[in-house]
Amino acid sequence: MSTIATADQQPADAASAEIAQLRTRIDEIDTALVQLWQERAALSQRVGAARVAAGGTRLALAREREILDRFHRDLGPTGTQLGLLILRAGRGPL
Repeated sequence: MSTIATADQQPADAASAEIAQLRTRIDEIDTALVQLWQERAALSQRVGAARVAAGGTRLALAREREILDRFHRDLGPTGTQLGLLILRAGRGPL
């Protein structure tokens, strides 16, 4: 009976090891996403400040539409929602 338990345990151990490895990679990706999100928001805020300093508006609606269209094209409806969140992070609430 212990032989069967050991044989059954091997696939579970392999699955657990794979899950741990995949989760580690997910955590690495999440860290990179957060860093990129913060960098993008800072750059966007600088663009807005430069536009205002040059006498323009803080927002460029045509540019925002381009970004939303790209996210929608690449990711579908969920991409539009992601794009809206990213834009808000860069410009703040309207």
